[in-house]
Amino acid sequence: MAQHSRKGAQYQAVTANRLIDGIVVYLTADNSWSESLQDAEVADGKEAAEALLARGEVFFEPGNQVLDVYLFEVEQTEAGIRAASVREAIRQAGPTVRTDLGKQAELEGVHA
Repeated sequence: MAQHSRKGAQYQAVTANRLIDGIVVYLTADNSWSESLQDAEVADGKEAAEALLARGEVFFEPGNQVLDVYLFEVEQTEAGIRAASVREAIRQAGPTVRTDLGKQAELEGVHA
């Protein structure tokens, strides 16, 4: 499985793509998948991250609920959980070429 975080990353979460529609999802503390990064369980340290990844990988086989399960680095801020990399921020928000569509359009309506 791919890992999109620094080796020494302190905080990590697990992400995947939901098989039925390709939407980016995040593993939660109750072993479900949420479309919101704010619902993600955050692992603190290497051992906790490995255990979290193992829990997420269970959903790949045999049920094939999600694809491409991997860890990525997050930061915990006063505003909530934030992806540490541009790649994951883009995956979270959706395509960058049409901000009038997808999650960006929905968020813009909330902030308007």
